[in-house]
Amino acid sequence: MSAAGLAAFDLTGRRALVTGASQGIGLALATGLAAAGAEVVLNARDAGRLSAAAAGIAGARTLPFDVTDRAGVTAAIDGFEAAVGPIDILVNNAGIQHRAPLQDFPPEAFDRLMSVNVTAVFTVAQVVARHMIARGRGRIINIASVQAALARPSIAPYTATKGAVANLTKGMATDWARHGLTCNAIAPGYFDTPLNAALVADPGFSAWLEKRTPAGRWGRVEELQGAAIFLASDAASFVNGHVLYVDGGITATL
Repeated sequence: MSAAGLAAFDLTGRRALVTGASQGIGLALATGLAAAGAEVVLNARDAGRLSAAAAGIAGARTLPFDVTDRAGVTAAIDGFEAAVGPIDILVNNAGIQHRAPLQDFPPEAFDRLMSVNVTAVFTVAQVVARHMIARGRGRIINIASVQAALARPSIAPYTATKGAVANLTKGMATDWARHGLTCNAIAPGYFDTPLNAALVADPGFSAWLEKRTPAGRWGRVEELQGAAIFLASDAASFVNGHVLYVDGGITATL
């Protein structure tokens, strides 16, 4: 690739807000975006854990808020834009999981999953997008899941939320592309993260996953960084409404 082509991936001068960034995939994505030149702003609810995470990324800022609190989201983002400057890239990563047989699934757990995994994606994107629309540019990356396309026992509500994220992403692109925004999603397969700690610790599940996945292993969170850099950069200027599966081939085969 020519130097000009590589320059399209450079995020120098851009600012990226990553939700759920104190650990796991969110922290890995923030680290990758920073390595590509972006100034990163880490979000989570726990200010202490957030500060500890940001200490490992040169120049990182923190912006604590609860993604399920619309008033708090609005105050934090509007205040940041006014005091510091524009958010050029949003990575909607915050999410939770709850496992139980569907017939026994607690209604309050279902509601919580929808609030964090779906409603918060809408809320944070809408608040950030209003500023992006006014500037005529912006990048939104929502974190979906391989469960947007596939289901497994005990996680039907989670599967529903990630399917919603995938289609909400397409809706965002449909409404906002005309304003200069690109809105895409990354759908990770099975990655070794705190959210999957119980599965990683289960030898039977890991053996099943290694057999089921063409790559034959769990994903490493660093392997999601390239997809995020691409979708955040000028190299993806005409990529919109796309769900990019990063899954070691698990959705490609039966």
